[in-house]
Amino acid sequence: MKIVVIDDYQDALRRMSCYDKLAGHAVIVFTDTEKDPVRLAARIGDAECLVLTQQRSWIKRDLLDCLPRLRLISQTGRVTAHIDLKACTERGILVCAGGKGRPHSTAELAWALILAALRHIPEEVNNVRAGRWQSTLGADVYGKTLGIYALGGIGSIVANIGQAFGARILCWGRGASLERARAAGYEVAPGRAMFFPESDIVSLHLPVVRETRGIITAADLGRMKPSALLVNTSRSKLIEDGALVSALRAGRPGMAAVDVYDDEPLLDANHPLVRLPNAICTPHLGFVTAATYEVHYELVVQQILTYLAGSPIHVVNPEVLTRS
Repeated sequence: MKIVVIDDYQDALRRMSCYDKLAGHAVIVFTDTEKDPVRLAARIGDAECLVLTQQRSWIKRDLLDCLPRLRLISQTGRVTAHIDLKACTERGILVCAGGKGRPHSTAELAWALILAALRHIPEEVNNVRAGRWQSTLGADVYGKTLGIYALGGIGSIVANIGQAFGARILCWGRGASLERARAAGYEVAPGRAMFFPESDIVSLHLPVVRETRGIITAADLGRMKPSALLVNTSRSKLIEDGALVSALRAGRPGMAAVDVYDDEPLLDANHPLVRLPNAICTPHLGFVTAATYEVHYELVVQQILTYLAGSPIHVVNPEVLTRS
């Protein structure tokens, strides 16, 4: 089988222990993102299997029209909003996406960003490299209020670590999230109008769906303290368009640490958010660890092998299996 892997920035698949299980198949890996559908179609060509790394590329109808031999799309992750499932089903293309995630990787990155921002680590690293010594006063986590917006798998780990640091945990979110917060013994804000001004750190942990798109408004950000920090390791579209840059320029919140963007990969060094001195920007590293990739790509390999064996797993569009 000809297998094409796209958006594997680190060429990670071929370094995973599971890669040997694909011996005998023709595997082609692309380590950058191609957004032009015509050029992307040329890359995929006559592949029978397309491997997607998370949601880094859109798989739309016009692209699928150019891939007559494609029979399987295998993905590292469960979210499929970037794939035209209806068009795949119409063309008899099976989509497999699923398996368990590893929330610890993203939670750890959230804390790396929190500590980097509060202790001005990027600035001080650059100072030492330039022959300068100590120019900032950092802030402690101890005694601060850590606001967790959505106490799910990742948010719960971030909250637990915050508790170990001696932070007060304040939660907000939808009903199920607040129930989990109460069950864990965390404080629940009486309303979002209090959640934002009360928090010294706000960490976002929501998925992007229709109901949550733009859920963090300019007004919410404007209620935050000038000394507060906003951390987003979830999705950029949770925040109202343009609101974060405007808020940081206005000084409320005073800082942001961001790992996610509207258009990725973000390669524009002059992007307004990247240029702000009170923003720390990382290139969507949340899940990017060797251990997480090993889990993700092992699932992809199993999706491919079980498909070839006639018993596919993690099937998103089972209608394809019943077509005559």
